[in-house]
Amino acid sequence: MRAVLILLIAGLIVAHQDFWYWEDTTLVWGVLPMGLFYHVCISLAASLVWLIACTFAWPKGIDEFEEDSLDNSTGGAA
Repeated sequence: MRAVLILLIAGLIVAHQDFWYWEDTTLVWGVLPMGLFYHVCISLAASLVWLIACTFAWPKGIDEFEEDSLDNSTGGAA
């Protein structure tokens, strides 16, 4: 899964360099310039990649470790 995430992030980095839509005057849905629409799509794709990364690649047990360390820092007094 790590290799897939690295490839997705690399793809987003390449896609973010959008020099190909600077001169395009096409309007999407008659309102949105093509360059802005492209950035909306890139933002949605980045959100999806982040969701995939958090769901499948986030370390297990990291929240429990933090809660345990907070309990131990008080000296056991509750």
